[in-house]
Amino acid sequence: MPSRKKTSMFASAFCTCVSTFVVICVVLATPQWVSSQVRYSRTGSNVTISLKYGLFSGTCEQFVDAGLQVSETTFQVADALSSAGSRALNVATIVVLVLALLSSLLSSGFTCTNAVSNPYQTFLGPVGVYTWNSLCGVLILIAMILFPVNVEGNGLSEELAQGCSTSLQTHIGSRHSYGYSYWIMLLSIFLNIASLTIIYFYDHARYSKKKEQERPIENAPKDVILF
Repeated sequence: MPSRKKTSMFASAFCTCVSTFVVICVVLATPQWVSSQVRYSRTGSNVTISLKYGLFSGTCEQFVDAGLQVSETTFQVADALSSAGSRALNVATIVVLVLALLSSLLSSGFTCTNAVSNPYQTFLGPVGVYTWNSLCGVLILIAMILFPVNVEGNGLSEELAQGCSTSLQTHIGSRHSYGYSYWIMLLSIFLNIASLTIIYFYDHARYSKKKEQERPIENAPKDVILF
């Protein structure tokens, strides 16, 4: 059975790993990734398309000139995308987050295993927790980079706006504001760092204790050791 100290520290790491898992589920499920205002001009008037969307779905509203509003409509992001580049980056972001979700799940399993037992395989101990937590954090960071690249570089909002109205002509400008579904990914990165920190302190304390136990033998007189 593991010591009380090991159980408490790995149990704390388990809680942070589970929290990371929950946060990633929220990120994938909610459509509040970005809010965009995309402006177009057409014959006799200007049109503003207001978009709020995530990786899977979103809503759009159309405002004409002095505030005349067309009813809000919902759309599926995958169905509204026609550009291969935008679609590929959107799919890549989803895949990366799913892999991060699996990594956080494995990390939760490893920390739970160490909280209730002493695995005999090295990779099932702190090394495994380091690996899966680090991988999860890196994958989330990649997702945080891919999505803005798709929005800013590939004109994702402009492409989705085209599907909200068929009478748009000249694009005037766009304004983007990233929502909580995007920014809470930072929370999951901090939770991964917290898990790594907890396990590091446990591993360091264990190593220091091991060295303390070996020191009396190292400092003993040679004749005593020979005896």
